[in-house]
Amino acid sequence: MKTANVPRYELVLVGGGHAHVQVLRSLMMEPEPDLHVTVVLDRPVAVYSGMVPGFVAGDYAASDLQIDVVPLARRAGAAVVLAPATRVDARERLIHVAGRAPLPYDVASLNVGSTVKGLDLPGVREHCIPTRPIGRFAQLLPARLETLPKEPRVVVVGAGAGGTELAFTLEARIRSEGKRPRVTLLDSGDGALPGYPASTRELVAAQARTRGIEVVSGHRVAEVRGDAVVLDDGTELPCDLPVWVTGAGAPALFAESHLPADEAGFVRVTETLQVDGHDDLFAVGDCAALPWAPWVKKAGVYAVREGPFLTANLRAWARGETLERYAPQRDFLALLNLGGGEAVASKWGLARRGGWVWRLKDRIDRRFMEKFTVLSPDGRPAATFPSMEMDEPMQCGGCAAKVGADVLAGALDGLPPARPDANVVLGLEHADDAAAVRTPGGDVLVTTVDAFEAFTDDPWMVGRVAAVNAASDLLAKGIDPAHALCTVGVPDGRPDQVRRALSQALAGVRATLDLLGTTLLGGHTTRAETLTVGLTVTGYLADGARLLSNDGASVGDHLLLSKPLGTGVIFFADMQGRAPGPVVEAALASMQRDNREASRVARSLASAATDISGFGLGVHLSEVCAASGVGAELALEDLPALPGALELLAQGLTSTFHPSNERSVTVRGGLGHPRRPLLFDPQTSGGLLLCVPDEHLGEALERLPGATRIGRLVNGEGISAG
Repeated sequence: MKTANVPRYELVLVGGGHAHVQVLRSLMMEPEPDLHVTVVLDRPVAVYSGMVPGFVAGDYAASDLQIDVVPLARRAGAAVVLAPATRVDARERLIHVAGRAPLPYDVASLNVGSTVKGLDLPGVREHCIPTRPIGRFAQLLPARLETLPKEPRVVVVGAGAGGTELAFTLEARIRSEGKRPRVTLLDSGDGALPGYPASTRELVAAQARTRGIEVVSGHRVAEVRGDAVVLDDGTELPCDLPVWVTGAGAPALFAESHLPADEAGFVRVTETLQVDGHDDLFAVGDCAALPWAPWVKKAGVYAVREGPFLTANLRAWARGETLERYAPQRDFLALLNLGGGEAVASKWGLARRGGWVWRLKDRIDRRFMEKFTVLSPDGRPAATFPSMEMDEPMQCGGCAAKVGADVLAGALDGLPPARPDANVVLGLEHADDAAAVRTPGGDVLVTTVDAFEAFTDDPWMVGRVAAVNAASDLLAKGIDPAHALCTVGVPDGRPDQVRRALSQALAGVRATLDLLGTTLLGGHTTRAETLTVGLTVTGYLADGARLLSNDGASVGDHLLLSKPLGTGVIFFADMQGRAPGPVVEAALASMQRDNREASRVARSLASAATDISGFGLGVHLSEVCAASGVGAELALEDLPALPGALELLAQGLTSTFHPSNERSVTVRGGLGHPRRPLLFDPQTSGGLLLCVPDEHLGEALERLPGATRIGRLVNGEGISAG
């Protein structure tokens, strides 16, 4: 979002499949200056399909087969949208995304995999574990395995390469746990591995007989019940674990996209991997149909091989150069995991089995994964991944882009006293979240202004969170936000790029304001080095209601915090590609959650309240203590933290605004406690801090289940922690 070297084109990568992760790594190693990249992900972590059978067999942990696309994208300088794409509008060049404004593109690529056929058959969704999406399969399987009886009956429906591998690896896994499985591999054709050479099929069939795996051919499933799989001839196969590995089905994304498709619903592409009739749209992997290469299977190996061609062609598209033609090979080395440390190699009509084949497969798979593993399991940068070079330290955005509390206090102290105004209810002399004035008609108008620089390269998300953050100032006073004005500073670029950024940011603002019942009246735009969104929000004190303020707290009040802490360190790490995708996802979910419910509780049960923003919990609590003439005792162990925040702090990471917050407040005790740094972490769209009298504590916690009691107000002054 900087003004220098503004890219000419917006590239949107939909999906984090095997080809797209290669595009991202290539762009990290050699940036394409004319492309700004956005990645749309339905989940932050992708699963490498080649290692799933090994995971089933117990050879790998779940983390071994996961590619965290978010830090990889950050290393490539790409924006990330963590929401599923729902439709592609190729005519208007828009990617529709669940729960937010559509994303415009100049060029886009689809790498969204496939689903499985037959999910609508009776009982399949209720009782089976489908193997697509792969991530969900890997998540569900361990729990199902734990519930199996001593002699479990397993039915694997679908005898292609995937189903065959799962039949063998499930048998090996269950047997290794001391149970005696009875595994059936069900095929609608003439046996396992249709389309494979006879030598491979015979070798695998012999191994099935040796391992006691029954292959049932020539039948389809009519129904799945809780205890059996019913075939089309009425035969019932008793079953404790049905696994659904039927042929690939077209992804739901294409249902409403009106893209050219084959008979099965997969989008048709040309030899350059461009969607037929749409030169600015590419598709790769299982979701694509290659009518000019009918021998291509729905296999991960093809998505892997397509990665370099897709990368080269996206670069060529941006440069106006001739695109390469992809020529998929007719035969490839197939390595099928049989579990128990054995695998089968198949190529050129030859088949071999043994432990050496498994070791070869393991080495190939691990080398592939090393290329895309940005973070090690402990969250630190992986030693095998290239380090991120930074010309200058990155400065945090969001509420961490404020000037320090000490600097602000010094500037305000230098101002002459405000002229007397009997209509001011809350003003400069109050270190509070909002201002309040009495109108000539006797109403009390409450208003606040808030603005920050982008904390992430996603204008819609910045606008959405900026509005939640600004509204919290009023909600902390017990006021519903009624009207708003918005100011947006947009980086330089082509008129269409400026329009896109402005449109996305305002759509994000509206997404919040509309939920709050707040009317956007207008605003102002300006040019800025970095996207900046600010709002002025107003509301009215209802008749008979009270205005919550910082100075109403009393000794004995309990301190309740409505949201966990840690957004500052998480997005500082995210800028460097050091925040795991699920950690970023959880933080964004928290930041988008408004404080309406906490405000309602505060109005009826709290003596004082404030919202926690860039100055952090420590500074905001100290303001309450100073205004109310009390001290505070905190239980550091009870401070709630967003997932991953403590781990990032333990690595020595802190937001650029963290030291200023720490200098601005004195906290006695707790030195060395791992949660103490949370007191100084700057929050963007943080929660409300409520001061609740003892007699209301139970009701407050009951009405606000997400709140955490973190301490109590006491006689004295300042903050002590332990």
